[in-house]
Amino acid sequence: MITLLLLCSAGFVNAQAYKGKGDVKGQVGLHLQSGGTGINVSSDLGLGENISIGLSATYLLAADKYIYYDFNKLGYVNDDANFIDKFDLKARFNANIGNVIGLPKEMDVYPGLDLGLRNFGAHAGFRYFFTDGFGLYAEAGAPIAKYGGNAVGNKVYNNQFTFNIGASFNM
Repeated sequence: MITLLLLCSAGFVNAQAYKGKGDVKGQVGLHLQSGGTGINVSSDLGLGENISIGLSATYLLAADKYIYYDFNKLGYVNDDANFIDKFDLKARFNANIGNVIGLPKEMDVYPGLDLGLRNFGAHAGFRYFFTDGFGLYAEAGAPIAKYGGNAVGNKVYNNQFTFNIGASFNM
């Protein structure tokens, strides 16, 4: 038992959640939102001590069908989701502030902005690395400006509050 604890704690010594310029992170996780669940894949590249950029892609594997009243057609519309409705791609900018707020090197907090196919939004995330190569992350996001104004029917997919949780890797 003591040997197991020593081996586990030895892994924590080398773990670092954000290393600065040149650091590359990859993440894959579960995507949750109202009316759908799916997968999220993202990657970030460190540009400086506390700044990174990257890409994030989401695909909804399960999505509710939306029925809504269309005033232009004067009737109800049964909006069934297709591939394009379920997919979103975003460019992201992060401020990696774990070291700024005094967190241990195994942890990082990263608020940021994203520009996607569906909206301009903001996100905030947290990473915790158990070893130098593997950790967990949790991230929440919300739109600031939705393209096309009011989102109805399938336009609500990937255009609302979202939550991602999963594994994070040093690349």
